[in-house]
Amino acid sequence: MSPETVLSVGGRALEITLLLAAPLLLVALLTGLIVGAFQAATQINESTLSFIPKVLAVAATLVITGPWMLKVLVSYTRELFDSIPGLIN
Repeated sequence: MSPETVLSVGGRALEITLLLAAPLLLVALLTGLIVGAFQAATQINESTLSFIPKVLAVAATLVITGPWMLKVLVSYTRELFDSIPGLIN
């Protein structure tokens, strides 16, 4: 296996990882910003007020985007398994 092939497979794996993590991270970021603005406006400094909405928003995003994420991951895994004979030679 050549170094170019290893870099190609590794780069594709990183792309898939970023693609799958991006929706969850963006929702957590936006929820944190909204809750932070709310806490700053009302001067409520309760730690659970910032944690619980993030967990609920990320869980809802996972429920909504979960089938798509699973499809992308299974597709990449099949693509990787199908390329094993070509990678060995």
